[in-house]
Amino acid sequence: MIPDGLDAEEETRLVDQVVERVTRKATSAQVNLETRVDRLAASYSLARPASIEWSERQGKLWGSCTPEDGRIRVSSRLASMPGWVLDLVLIHEMAHLEVSGHGPSFQELVNRYELAERAMGYLIAVSDRGPATV
Repeated sequence: MIPDGLDAEEETRLVDQVVERVTRKATSAQVNLETRVDRLAASYSLARPASIEWSERQGKLWGSCTPEDGRIRVSSRLASMPGWVLDLVLIHEMAHLEVSGHGPSFQELVNRYELAERAMGYLIAVSDRGPATV
C-alpha cells in the first residue's frame, strides 16, 4: 500500500525500497550461516558463535558481535554479495569473540583469511557511506 498523494518520484523510491528489502530477505534465506561459520571456524581456528543471524537493522555496519553471549548479527545486504566477502565479515565478527577492539592481535586473526584485503576493498567500493565498517 502506498500513501495517497505521493508524487511519482517518491512513489518510485518507496517501491524500490520495498523490492530491495524483499529481495534481500529471499536471498539471505538461501545462505546457511550456521554451516558457513562452522566451516570458517574450523578452517581458521576461530571460536564458533553461540548464535548467528541475518539482520535487517544493520544500517551502518556489515556485522556486529556481542562477545558476552557469543551472538553475531550480519547485515542482510551481504546476502547478495560474493561468498568470499560474507566470509570476511563472519571471520571479522568471530575474531571479536576472542579479541576485543581492532588492535594488532585482532588484525592478525582476521588477516589469516587470504582474501581479507580484497574483500575489504569490495566492501569499501559498494559502501555508499564512505569506508566500510565491519
